[in-house]
Amino acid sequence: MTVIVTDAGFGPDTWTAGFEGETVLELQPDADLSTVSLDGIELVRVHFPSFADGRGFTLARQLRLDGYQGRLRAFGHVLADQYAMARRQGFDEVEISEDLAARQPEDQWLARANWRDHNYQARMRARAAK
Repeated sequence: MTVIVTDAGFGPDTWTAGFEGETVLELQPDADLSTVSLDGIELVRVHFPSFADGRGFTLARQLRLDGYQGRLRAFGHVLADQYAMARRQGFDEVEISEDLAARQPEDQWLARANWRDHNYQARMRARAAK
């Protein structure tokens, strides 16, 4: 089983269409987005094989810059400390194992749920626009 992390904390997976369908796209961190079609895709799952592999954050940011508005989920080895970054880059949610949820309980993830309040880049852009 897995646990879905959102700004509201831990919850069950509400995606009921399955991961094998035509509306789901699973991307590895080395995916070339220039070869990917997002037509009809409702959920993009970006795999994080290691917490030290940040390429998934770049993929998420690029997907959002390219106009993808569907559900965007990070899954694999994402840590609570990385939650704010995941949200800033465009992820809607993070999928973690029950084992990781036990080692990093909900309160650790919720401590980073105020990701908008501590967005250094957004503050700098706003300051530069004045």
